[in-house]
Amino acid sequence: MRAMLNRWRRWLWRQLFFRMVFGEQGRAGQPLAHTRIAPSTCIEGEAGLELADHVFIGQFNFLDATAGLRIGEGVQITNFVSIVTHSSHRSIRLLGRAYTSHAGDVPGYVRAPIEVGAYSFIGPHSVVQAGSRIGKGVVVCAHSRVRGDVPDFAIVAGSPARTVGDVRTQDARLLEQHPELAVHYAAWANELPRTPQEPR
Repeated sequence: MRAMLNRWRRWLWRQLFFRMVFGEQGRAGQPLAHTRIAPSTCIEGEAGLELADHVFIGQFNFLDATAGLRIGEGVQITNFVSIVTHSSHRSIRLLGRAYTSHAGDVPGYVRAPIEVGAYSFIGPHSVVQAGSRIGKGVVVCAHSRVRGDVPDFAIVAGSPARTVGDVRTQDARLLEQHPELAVHYAAWANELPRTPQEPR
């Protein structure tokens, strides 16, 4: 009997909390029929979230949109990712107990929007800090800490994240194998990747 109840409990939990459901709504009320956000993802300041279609946001993420967060078309945010548009840890250290009652500008407080470009991928357990701009087609490797600008098509890794490659190298090889997909790639990237020169 207990095993049957446990199976039922796990089935119900998956249906209610872990099922990815297509269809969200954009900031202007437009339908985003192909966008999926896991119910376990926490979105703070949802009014500041600008979301495109074909976006996937997985389980157990924290998205802080209080200072503005723009997520481009086709972006994939995996699991356990934090995207934060503000930081108060310096202010709290400076002001101590006076932090909650301080009037006026708060010294050391950081608040800046974040932009994630089209068809970028953010790996699990990554952090994107306030004021960052991630270009289009970027791969942010797992466990990375992104701060600042990341150029289009970069592969970044580490803490702090540094450029370690370019996605177009592998994309060019894949498009050689599947040339019929070039039109789709060019539609969002506005260019086709060049095949890297093989060493002689």
